Amino acid sequence: MPSPKIAFVGTGANGAGIAADLTRAGLDVTFIEQWPAHVAAMRENGITVKMPDRTENTKVSAFNLYEVAELREPFDIVFIVVKAYDTRWACELIKPLVKPTGLVVGLQNGMSLDDIADIMGPERTLGAVIEMASNMWEPGVVNRENAPDTAWFAIGGIHPAAQARAHEAAEALGHAGTVEVSDDIRSSKWGKLIVNAAELVPSAILDLELAKAVQVPGMYEFMLKCGSEAARTAVASGSKLRPIFGMTDAALDDPDAFAEQLLDQVLRRFSSPTTRTTSLQDWIKGRRNEVHEINGLVVDEQAKIGGTAPANAVIVDLARRIEAGELERGPANIDLLLGARV
Repeated sequence: MPSPKIAFVGTGANGAGIAADLTRAGLDVTFIEQWPAHVAAMRENGITVKMPDRTENTKVSAFNLYEVAELREPFDIVFIVVKAYDTRWACELIKPLVKPTGLVVGLQNGMSLDDIADIMGPERTLGAVIEMASNMWEPGVVNRENAPDTAWFAIGGIHPAAQARAHEAAEALGHAGTVEVSDDIRSSKWGKLIVNAAELVPSAILDLELAKAVQVPGMYEFMLKCGSEAARTAVASGSKLRPIFGMTDAALDDPDAFAEQLLDQVLRRFSSPTTRTTSLQDWIKGRRNEVHEINGLVVDEQAKIGGTAPANAVIVDLARRIEAGELERGPANIDLLLGARV
């Protein structure tokens, strides 16, 4: 069987690092990126991925967004690795270049699989869970804190036709880490959202690396409240608690204990002293982060069933104030978090 033709729409820190792994494995991979300086750097020097134990440079095929209209050969597999709030336009952009039998994989935070399915069709849509730590501060250079041997992914479809072919995308993604095919990808994605609600934006509000944020008195407990609310929301909305990250002892009948296990897994396995969450990286770069797609989703889903998620609501409000320029991010915000009625 010929090697699939693959595209990555979004080649920032995670997208570029994963796409580089697939390229080095000999797959036909196209990088599609919205940062012009990054595209120029990749064209001139390739993509450089710095890992704790080694640095790898890979020559790649990179295109700007505006050049997508000039491409003609369709893709078999497209990985969408943009921010969750950019999903819909990214799918519309690449849709003319996806083969009728092609698969589109949302390798993202949040519940973006529904947006992808709405545009591409559920029979071509795969959702994914990603667990790796990366950052990018200069074009053409990825700082990856965990190499492929410790990266973890889950992948699966929300339609039987897509689920039957999940192994095709999993085989390609397997060059970047351990891949598990989930038979309930929505529940698996909720698992990641639970821990994201606990750690991503909360630590960004304090403007601290994740490992430092959890050392602030009272912060770990507040993070657990966010995660527990998300776990209870997942169950109340019809999803199941599913073990991710290869967990073997998950407390699947106890949302609060499950949320704590997930957070502890991330802190132990995927967080170094220098790890800044993607949400903090977004703010440092002057971009908005995915608070509405993570903590906001918990709040919104609770509202649909007549409930509340007060800890997550506080996060959404403080993030809104920070992005509006009404509040500075920083450690002093711990008083606003702990002083809130949650």
